[in-house]
Amino acid sequence: MSAPSNKPGPGPGPGRGGRRELGAPWRRRRPLRTRLALAVTAAVAFVALGVCGAAFAVVRSALYHQLDLSLTQSARLAAQRDPGAGPGTLAGQCRFLAAPACAEVVPRDPGRDPAQGFLLPVGARAREVAAGERAPYYTDIEVAGFPARMLTTDFADGRALQVALRADTVEAGITDAAHLLLLTGAAGVLLAAALGYGVSRTGLAPVTRLTATAARIAATRDPRHRIELPPPGREDEITRLADSFNTMLGELEQSVTAQRRLVADASHELRTPLTALRTNAELLARADRLTPEQRERAAGALGRQLREVTGLVNDLIELARDEEPQPLVEQVRLAALLEHGVAAARTHWPAVPFVLRVDEGVRGAGGTVPGVPARLSRLLANLLDNAAKFSPPGLPVEVGLTAPDGRPELTVRDHGPGISDEDLPYVFDRFYRAHASRALPGSGLGLAMARQIARAHGAELEARRAPGGGALFRLTFGRRLGGR
Repeated sequence: MSAPSNKPGPGPGPGRGGRRELGAPWRRRRPLRTRLALAVTAAVAFVALGVCGAAFAVVRSALYHQLDLSLTQSARLAAQRDPGAGPGTLAGQCRFLAAPACAEVVPRDPGRDPAQGFLLPVGARAREVAAGERAPYYTDIEVAGFPARMLTTDFADGRALQVALRADTVEAGITDAAHLLLLTGAAGVLLAAALGYGVSRTGLAPVTRLTATAARIAATRDPRHRIELPPPGREDEITRLADSFNTMLGELEQSVTAQRRLVADASHELRTPLTALRTNAELLARADRLTPEQRERAAGALGRQLREVTGLVNDLIELARDEEPQPLVEQVRLAALLEHGVAAARTHWPAVPFVLRVDEGVRGAGGTVPGVPARLSRLLANLLDNAAKFSPPGLPVEVGLTAPDGRPELTVRDHGPGISDEDLPYVFDRFYRAHASRALPGSGLGLAMARQIARAHGAELEARRAPGGGALFRLTFGRRLGGR
């Protein structure tokens, strides 16, 4: 038994596998502009060369057809001039370009051939034509060292007539046509390359601007940059791509701006309670110097501030979610949810009367919408807390649930100072608090969270000034009752 060999086996070295591995990355490294230019050049060059080839075939066929017509006419004249001629040469020697056609008579029987032989080559096919067994035919020959074209046709009485003409002029014309078409094809390829480069440069100009804009955004981290678009009326697919990219940049800019504003507002809102927490914690650290009443007040303040910070952090976490978790979506009975929410609000705000009105058409099994019950309860609680916070003592908060066109509509109205015109556009912004509410408790996230929950459920929440004073919030669902 032979010992195992230590020679390395065949692997992906410099063989075919290695060439494929080196070739594929080279093809992938080609820019899109180069590939497009090469594709356009190849397509136009293919068409140009095809047209030149077809033109050469047509010119060659036309020149030979003209020569064949001359041979046919010469054969007819020779037959009319000497109808009884015997085997042998009738006329011409085909040595001069401008001389008449060479003509000779070929018998069917080789025994009748002339002693001096034939000027033109005689083959078996010519004998068959003389015997009437083959149709006339054309052939290219060489006579006296010159190219010629010969027609072999039937003569009469077992004879065939062979007529030949010099083909120098035809071949020279074909050569000249080939050179001219070759130059035309080369010029067409160069023109195709120029057109391909121009098409790729013009067609990919928006892509180039898009790439430059993306690189500039990546370098500066500034999404305010936009791609320049052509004037109206010159839109195409690339322009629409650039416009979509600009739209995406606009959305990205809004998202980045909102994120920065959220971080700035959150840090601002957290700074005050955290400072108070640190102050109370340092104060409790010196509890041996405080009286029991001072320790109790500091501990109570510390607990309230911890609850405020905890609620603020929880609100920020919930605002960071854009959509509701789909596994938790179920059919929610709005009437029951509203009654439960109003009952909880009455407990939380005992000094504020809540008036609830629910249409009978909304009650029952058909009065449901798809949603997450806990999130919808949070939305309703935020609206009720906001209304109760601004409601004057003794005046009610009116809550209603109707379905005027089959789509449920929930309204919450208070009789407080209402919303001023300058505050109305910013009511649902995060951390926004009107001048009249800065002394009231809250973080400014309740209404922002309510709108986010509403939009996650396919509903729209709007605020307006109520007739007669106060604020009116209307929540309109996009789906009909009982819809899925």
